[in-house]
Amino acid sequence: MTDLSADLVLQKQKLREKLRFRRKHFAANLGAMARLAAFRVLPAPLAELLAHHAVIGAYAAWGDEPDILPMFADIAATGALALPHHTARTDTMVFRRWRTDEPLEKGPWGIQQPLNEASLAAPSLIFCPLVGFDRQGSRIGQGGGHYDRYFAAYPDALRIGVGWSVQEIDAAPRESTDMTLDAVLTEQEFILCGDRL
Repeated sequence: MTDLSADLVLQKQKLREKLRFRRKHFAANLGAMARLAAFRVLPAPLAELLAHHAVIGAYAAWGDEPDILPMFADIAATGALALPHHTARTDTMVFRRWRTDEPLEKGPWGIQQPLNEASLAAPSLIFCPLVGFDRQGSRIGQGGGHYDRYFAAYPDALRIGVGWSVQEIDAAPRESTDMTLDAVLTEQEFILCGDRL
């Protein structure tokens, strides 16, 4: 690792800590009712976009992440929703189909995921959690690179980050392996970041 890339990793790590703190306090101060009300209805442009995709990727919220699964209840009921899945901490992230009436289990990272026997899927539109973002589509994730590797393997899949508005920063530091987002959805707005949507 060069000094430049080591500095960038350290910069992202410090920024990640700051943004996690910001997210935690924002979510706590929202209050239970306001937090439950956020991310319950798809904005009109997104609802129209989802109609053109056979399988949608989403995630089960962890900690202070926005809980978006209620927003996709109708899609999940039809079997057109898929969630990230890990068999072990060392494996590659995949997506497995999940319906609202099916159980979720705790994966190796402590995050709820579909059961191992759920069908594999390759979503063409993916909603992913984030720790930080900027309006150019740069995303700061948890630091494991799971989503970036998945996005690199499936570059045609549209990528929409999901976070609270307080997670926005002016410019996120970028590594060569970081994949940009096509849009970001917050509790306040839907931000287009590129020209693929």
